[in-house]
Amino acid sequence: MTAPFRIRLEVRSYELDTQGHVTTAAYLQYADHARWKLLEAAGVDLDALRRSGLGPVTLETTVRFVRELRLGHEVDVSCGFEWPGGKTGRVVQQLHRTDDGSLVAEVHSVGGVLDLTARKLVPEPAAVWRHLAANPELLGVAD
Repeated sequence: MTAPFRIRLEVRSYELDTQGHVTTAAYLQYADHARWKLLEAAGVDLDALRRSGLGPVTLETTVRFVRELRLGHEVDVSCGFEWPGGKTGRVVQQLHRTDDGSLVAEVHSVGGVLDLTARKLVPEPAAVWRHLAANPELLGVAD
């Protein structure tokens, strides 16, 4: 199994709450950004995705906070896809502080690929990503 995809982000002042902690919304943005960067790294052409009449959708997201993240911290955000079968897949992400490697949060999501005309999930989202990605192994969908 390959190591999960990772990106590095720096906490910015406007992402803080009144206690100086990163807001929940910012954690979700970090996770979302990592997912899009993974699709980009896998060679998914977003214009081709749009032209196909399909779009990724998130159906459920759970964040488990482990340790605080504050201004000045950098965080590595991992991202890996799992395809158990059916109309949905899972995204598993971990956020680790770069200064000491400690786990800050875990983000688990369930998503699929929406047919934008029919407004229904496609039956095999992994097959869609396999077709669209130049490097499908990064998405866990290689043949």
